[in-house]
Amino acid sequence: QVQLVESGGGSVQAGGSLRLSCVGSGYKYSNCMAWLRQAPGKEREGVARIDSDSGTFYTNSVKGRFIISKDNAKNTLYLQMNSLKPEDTAMYYCAAVHCGTFARRYWGQGTQVTVSS
Repeated sequence: QVQLVESGGGSVQAGGSLRLSCVGSGYKYSNCMAWLRQAPGKEREGVARIDSDSGTFYTNSVKGRFIISKDNAKNTLYLQMNSLKPEDTAMYYCAAVHCGTFARRYWGQGTQVTVSS
């Protein structure tokens, strides 16, 4: 059974940083992984993706501020979030995705990120 567990969310002021982690079991992190987020009243959006060849993709709004990485040996996915903005406030989800897309195969329960101005 695949299980993904996120951590590292919290409340921070604008301009601050947070590092999200996602520890998984039952799934090879060498496959494609991603972070998605959903703010209240908004649709879920793909934030960052790392593919099996370690190539990365970022949505425009986080380019230059967020960094996705993974440690396959530890089955852990990370999202380093810098220069946070109030519009980054959302529930962040770790997901195993179909490569080249943000279509989820498996996902976690999410971790809340709140950025105040």
